Parts: sequence; structure tokens; C-alpha cells
Amino acid sequence: MPLLLLAAPLFIAFELWQLVMSERYVGIKQIARNGDPRKLGLSEITAFCWSSAIIIYWAWMLGLMLTPFTRVHGLVLLIVSVAGFSVRRNCGIKWVLVTLTLEGAIRIGLLVSLVGTAWHRL
Repeated sequence: MPLLLLAAPLFIAFELWQLVMSERYVGIKQIARNGDPRKLGLSEITAFCWSSAIIIYWAWMLGLMLTPFTRVHGLVLLIVSVAGFSVRRNCGIKWVLVTLTLEGAIRIGLLVSLVGTAWHRL
């Protein structure tokens, strides 16, 4: 079993953290008061951690492509991420939270499936 799979639970936690953060910055309260999340501004440490985690996450997804039994999971994770990004870029602020939630739910499901697959291969 590749060592890459040991990071899957960390990325599940990261996905959950992203959902919480997106609710905070693009949530229903922000939409109701017609707030622009870009004007709220993240603290530098939060922005650095979030950006670094996303870069590591993408590198990890690409790394999954190197192992035959994780290749499908890695490919679908990448497709969902790219599709979610393109939808978020082209929709209004009211649909960003819906897109983020759906994208996160799909990725969490894929990560849980990946952990299950790894567990069965032990």
C-alpha cells in the first residue's frame, strides 16, 4: 500500500475545514447582508495555511495517479476539483456556497471510498 494513502484522513479533515470556512466567508449570513467575501480578508496565516494545503492537496491528487488502484480516485478528485473551480468562477455569489458544498461532499465521498479501498487491500 502506498504511503500516499496515509494522508487521506488528513485530507478528509481538510475538506471538512474548507466547508466550515466557506460557510463563514460565503455563507448565508454574508449573502443576506449582500457582503462581498473578498472584502472580509483572511488573516495572513489563514491564507497561507489554506493556500499551502490546497497546493499540497493537488500534488497529492496527482501522486495518486502513480498507483494503479488509486488512479481512478485521483482522476475523479482532479476532475471534480477542476469542474468545481470552473463553475465557481462563472456563477453568482449566491451559488458559490452551493457549489462548494456539493464539490466538498463529492470529494469527501471519494476520499472515504479511497480509505475503504486501502483498508480492504490490507
